[in-house]
Amino acid sequence: MNILFNCILKFCTSKKPFQFQFFFQNKNIMDSMLLLSPAIIILFVYFLTYCVHNIAVPRMDWMIYITWKRATRCQKNLIVLVLCLTVISIFVYSSQISKLEKEEAEGLDFVRKKKGDQHKGPSDENVMVAVDLDIAPDPPQNNKVGSKEKNVDHNIRANDLLVDAVHGRVVSEEAAPVQASMSERQEFVRGMMRHAWSGYKKYAWGHDHLHPITHKFDNWFGLGLTILDALDTLYIMDLKEEYQEAREFVANKLTFDKDIDVNLFECTIRVLGSMLSMYHLTNDKLYLDKAVDIGDRLLPALTKSPSPVPYSDVNLRTGNAHAPKWGPDSSVSEVTTIQLEFRDLSFITGDSKYKDAVDRVSKHVHDLAGKKDGLIPMWINARTGNFRPSATLTVGARADSYYEYLIKLWVQTGGTESVYLDDYLEAVRGIEKHLIGLSIPNHFTYVGELLNGVNPSAKMDHLVCFLGGSLALGSRLLEKKLPEVSKHHMDLGTAITKTCHEMYASTPTGLSPEITYFNLNEAVKEDVIVKPLDRHNLLRPETIESYFYFWRLTNSSMYRDWGWNAAQAFEKYCKVEGGYTSIKNVMDLRNTKPMDKMESFFLGETLKYLYLLFSDDHKLLPLDKWVFNTEAHPLPIRSSSRI
Repeated sequence: MNILFNCILKFCTSKKPFQFQFFFQNKNIMDSMLLLSPAIIILFVYFLTYCVHNIAVPRMDWMIYITWKRATRCQKNLIVLVLCLTVISIFVYSSQISKLEKEEAEGLDFVRKKKGDQHKGPSDENVMVAVDLDIAPDPPQNNKVGSKEKNVDHNIRANDLLVDAVHGRVVSEEAAPVQASMSERQEFVRGMMRHAWSGYKKYAWGHDHLHPITHKFDNWFGLGLTILDALDTLYIMDLKEEYQEAREFVANKLTFDKDIDVNLFECTIRVLGSMLSMYHLTNDKLYLDKAVDIGDRLLPALTKSPSPVPYSDVNLRTGNAHAPKWGPDSSVSEVTTIQLEFRDLSFITGDSKYKDAVDRVSKHVHDLAGKKDGLIPMWINARTGNFRPSATLTVGARADSYYEYLIKLWVQTGGTESVYLDDYLEAVRGIEKHLIGLSIPNHFTYVGELLNGVNPSAKMDHLVCFLGGSLALGSRLLEKKLPEVSKHHMDLGTAITKTCHEMYASTPTGLSPEITYFNLNEAVKEDVIVKPLDRHNLLRPETIESYFYFWRLTNSSMYRDWGWNAAQAFEKYCKVEGGYTSIKNVMDLRNTKPMDKMESFFLGETLKYLYLLFSDDHKLLPLDKWVFNTEAHPLPIRSSSRI
């Protein structure tokens, strides 16, 4: 009975709540039992409720006795089954919690052993942070032609690594290169791009996403999103053969005349953004024609809404627009992260209808009540045009790119539209006032959340890591206009980017989890807390993006070294024969649990930013000439907002 009581106590007091996505992704018997346990408990509670309402007896023991006496044999068997399954489920769940906690403790012990509890700071500019990849510090750089330095072949091809064909785990200990010059680092990233493209071409051509382990694919919109997201990356990397394959797909296979509902935001940043970017980079009219086509098909989401807030979804063939199927509200990021693209479409076509439609949205959100010191609730309704009351305030998922586009919209038209700068400056002040915190014991600067707009949480999504780069970009542009604000924003951006680096460096794999919590308890010695259900890595680009901005704006090699560590971690733990896969557990070196999905943004953003990070040529997409949309598709900066 003591054992059962302890298990029940652990079950009831666990801080690791059920998340059904976690269970569905596990295919073993234990996770199936866990999935059944909520239903079993609910059924048992229902049984007790039935007893209370149908038997008027003063004592619980008499109630149970009378119920048992009245029950049929079948009902008795069912009651016994429910009780047994409940007890078993409690045992299983408690053991699973213990296992996860043990794995987490082992992961932290591993990190402590490798780091010696020494946290590398921004002053370590000439030392590569090598938490668990056994990466030596770089030698002095020598990029001159004819250098007598020993040349090492750092191109890792698919057959250089032994891969578990069933689970996709890299089992070879021969990992990524140890030392490399900047030109070699760029070539290494080009090799990663070739490998990702090769797997996609072989197993998923024309479909949206590759499953690199099972050699299958999935379709979200059925438009070949990986090809479209990768186009400008291939072009920038000068991968001529691969780029030509992608262009031929756009010219001969790509059609938007499909009876399919697409998400306005996702289709805008990925598809329209790609076509616009490629037109500006190549002056190829093919891309302009495609941009106009997709822009016209997305426009009804804006024009058919009863309020200035667009619908989240639209049918590409019929133009029927509607709210998301799962609820009445759209996320704020969905309706405020389409402006760069539609405005650019007006600039190059001379037709103001696109810009007018999205400017109407921006003006409405600017004037809308319900903000808190420039911070906006994460949900908004297209029918009413209002924010959802008491929604969470965050710079993470559902709101992130609203803040990103405030500064970029000001940049896009040469700093001529001050309303965006004013909103941006107010938002940064609100972030500092309500969301910024310092962890214990090492005082890492994190960007948390206000749950329900009130309750602070030290939770930080990886998505938030774009913010450091945005602050750095804004800081450089404000140097003359607001010098004190400029310096303060640069310092804040530097601190946030260092924290994002720690989210990578604090794990055994050197890869960041999707979500990190920061310690505020003086009795705990670790700043970073990674809960078992937040350990996945989706090959996201946000931290690499910030490294890129800081490298361009400060010329500090530290950010390139941090990016190099991340690139090698992707190579070591995510590379499989068919491409690169997201992983489910960044805390377990022995089994990262590959998720068998290569997101299109890995090619469109992560690898692009890595390539630009390792480029010594600041004239390659210079930041005073180009602004990147939230999917890393570059668009030109203009001198005014005139069409």
